[in-house]
Amino acid sequence: SVLLDVCAACQDATVTQELLKEGFHRDLLVKVKLGVVGEDAGECAVAVRTRLPTGIYVDPYELASLQQHNLTKALLIPDVIDVEAPEYLATDFLLLLYLEPDPWCSQCFRAALPVHGRYHRPAEESEEVLVVLKSPEVLVCCCDNYLLTACWKPAEVEAPCSGRNNCPCQWYSVMHKPAYKESILQVPVGLRQHSSLVCVVTLLTTVLCSSLILAAVCKQGCSS
Repeated sequence: SVLLDVCAACQDATVTQELLKEGFHRDLLVKVKLGVVGEDAGECAVAVRTRLPTGIYVDPYELASLQQHNLTKALLIPDVIDVEAPEYLATDFLLLLYLEPDPWCSQCFRAALPVHGRYHRPAEESEEVLVVLKSPEVLVCCCDNYLLTACWKPAEVEAPCSGRNNCPCQWYSVMHKPAYKESILQVPVGLRQHSSLVCVVTLLTTVLCSSLILAAVCKQGCSS
């Protein structure tokens, strides 16, 4: 009867993710609803694990500031990220984002995290490239709740259960329905045929600014 109860209670979780704002600097909003019938999941730690593509990154210094003010909690693997590298020189990385319980839903969790688009190579035709974020893996850590943990498979995750020290930290991977649609970041890029014009304008601007600085220095020297 216990097995029947478990099978009846276990359902796929639901994941949605959105990219808020516009431009290069966005907020990634992730929502998870656990598909466990008749159980309060409020005591569980819930996180999502995803590999972000090279076209997008999380600023580790910004993340550290947010965590210092308890505005978010996440782990970056590796934790050293070159925020200045363009997309074609960058490497992807693993993001573990902890979710907070939704006060209006006992089985719902959510979190938001600032993400940033990288510069790409100039394109031949289109003035934008698309960076696709795949649906993340859902991880759950619950304390001494057989019905909940029996629904899912143990996962190898070397991360604490969001500061919960009152129980062993065993993460479980949750079967889930992927996001209804893929999250796509549209990054503006230059066109190759404009390269010569950009180089000429940049050179002229550099010469003009250098001349103005030199003239100001000479004028200051003469007046003194």
